[in-house]
Amino acid sequence: MMKPFLFFVFLLAALPVWAQEEEITSGKDDLSAINVLLIDGQGTHNWRETTPVLKRTLEETGLFDVTVATAPAEWENIEDFQPDFTDVDVVLLNYCGKKWSEKACNALLQFISNGGGLVLYHSANLTFPDWPEFQPLLGVTGWGGRTSGFGPYRYWNDERKGAVQVQASGPTGTMGKADEFVIEVNAPNHPIMKNLSQKMLHGPDELYGNLRGKVENAPSVMVLASAFSSTESGGTGHKEPVLAAIRYGNGRVFQILYGHSSGNIRSVAFIVPFIRGTQWAATGKVTIPVPEDIPTEEKSYTRP
Repeated sequence: MMKPFLFFVFLLAALPVWAQEEEITSGKDDLSAINVLLIDGQGTHNWRETTPVLKRTLEETGLFDVTVATAPAEWENIEDFQPDFTDVDVVLLNYCGKKWSEKACNALLQFISNGGGLVLYHSANLTFPDWPEFQPLLGVTGWGGRTSGFGPYRYWNDERKGAVQVQASGPTGTMGKADEFVIEVNAPNHPIMKNLSQKMLHGPDELYGNLRGKVENAPSVMVLASAFSSTESGGTGHKEPVLAAIRYGNGRVFQILYGHSSGNIRSVAFIVPFIRGTQWAATGKVTIPVPEDIPTEEKSYTRP
């Protein structure tokens, strides 16, 4: 059973990756590297381009060991795909494709429920619409044939200082043109977000809109950050969730909804939440400090 939460461009600069003197620990009790299983192989985005960059981004911290498991490209052979979650701390999904075998699906849910971590990167937040048991792992999602029956729209509302749910008909998942947007921290005391800039410029990138979340999932979901989707760019006119944390059994799920291309995921506004969120999903802790090149509302940074 899920445990509820209390509440629901570019400057190419050879800056140091981390600006600190203290030793950075993995966050594991035994201080060993965090074992990441990165799953790709099918999707609506170029996973062949982004997987190596995601892997490098994690491994250059010195805290993660990343193993890649690639599902068969031929959908008829997906039943043969059986990822091994033994000795894995966190699963990183760069996958938006066909549902796996029942054995593989059940193994993933059991892994997370027993205390493992899951990171859903960009289009992976839209995956498995035909797998009902996967939906509690999604704070917000879209597309994939999901309709208004999936749940209400979920937006961030500054006045209420929380995510609001709006029952309305309409599309589930929309997107304007790629543009710059400002990521605003909504949960400054959460370990992933602590000490980050309140506002971080990012992009141009895809910003998903009109995302829905199941009502019964809401107590387990925390919207960590949002970004205003401008109508001038074809957006919704709302602050859309871009980072979220979900509790599932004894495990943790981290959603990062932006980062369309390999260039986008070298933005520091992507890198820092991504690596901190992966550490949190794996261990429940965040020891990775905030770097000197953290973006501001007016300035974005990209690493080579």
